[in-house]
Amino acid sequence: MLWYWIFAAPALALAGLSLRGEGARASYARRCLSESPSSLPPASVIVPVKGQEEGLRENLAALASLDYPDYELLIAARSAADIPAGVLPPRARIVLAHGANPATSEKIQNLAAAVAAARPRTRIYAFADSDVRVTPRWLRALVAPLALPDVGASTGYRWFAPPRFAFWSLARSVWDAAVFGLMGPGDNRFAWGGSMAIRKRDFRELAVVQYWKNSVSDDFRLSAAVHAAGLRVAFAPGALAPCFDRIGALQLLSWTRRQAMLTRFYARNLWLAGFAAHVVYCAGMAASLAAALAGSRLAAWALAAQLLPGMLKGFHRVSRAKAALPEHAAWFRRYAWAHVLLVPLATWMWLAALAASAFGHSIVWRGYRYKLK
Repeated sequence: MLWYWIFAAPALALAGLSLRGEGARASYARRCLSESPSSLPPASVIVPVKGQEEGLRENLAALASLDYPDYELLIAARSAADIPAGVLPPRARIVLAHGANPATSEKIQNLAAAVAAARPRTRIYAFADSDVRVTPRWLRALVAPLALPDVGASTGYRWFAPPRFAFWSLARSVWDAAVFGLMGPGDNRFAWGGSMAIRKRDFRELAVVQYWKNSVSDDFRLSAAVHAAGLRVAFAPGALAPCFDRIGALQLLSWTRRQAMLTRFYARNLWLAGFAAHVVYCAGMAASLAAALAGSRLAAWALAAQLLPGMLKGFHRVSRAKAALPEHAAWFRRYAWAHVLLVPLATWMWLAALAASAFGHSIVWRGYRYKLK
């Protein structure tokens, strides 16, 4: 049985260590969700659009109906042809980038053009993706951490909430929630581009536009600029944004590989740590399963000990998400189980995505192929 413990012992240790910080993250989320921002500076909300997608009109309408006293909504696109008819809310202002730099992603070129076109009195730049449907309090939640001088950027995250049962869409929700589960108090490793904000002053002083040049990832590069200046990325639990997109199995494989590949190129240490952890964890899981099937009762208990901490973390994640999105309580009543029972599957999905992302230097995103540097 020595061979078995070579695989199982590190996995058991990793499973136990994975629960560190769960209490602090829960306390932080409760505190943030109960607080109100002390000031609400004028803001510009920027959302890039690239063609038609499910729920686009409703998503943009939500961004036009925020509970915030002074903000403008900028819809950024490469050309007018990228904005479908009938989706724009009345208060939106269109910015066309006409970007032509093949080394810089179209999204970044659109965002940079919108920042340049923002009204002069704006003090906060907030960025959203077109596939999320934010809550009315979303912008207030993002702005709140920016009142602290050591915070360079604030970030929310997304929560995939497919409206009808679809197995692979639920599996993606569980897979992606693992990233949400890492966010909490202190400095966070990165801001997520679909729900992030930065002070206008810091955006200029940190030269974020220079960080964006010849890049594909807007959020990893903005985060790099913030950390290079010795500032931190603060998580805003109230800025969690539901996403109602559905996805099939083949699309999911491509999507998860792209997310992992962007991490490999723009946050390599994070990618390496994740890959190593999943190799250890999945090897231990496989060894315990094989030994249990061969009749080892001890291995069966070890397998349970490996699985339960991850499933408990899934329960904690879905509980925090439910508290941040009370208007979607019905969805959580129907599908919270998936974020517990599908965690072992999501672990293997992570290993597959990380392994697949270890090869290649290009991704296909919104109809364009980009070579990553």
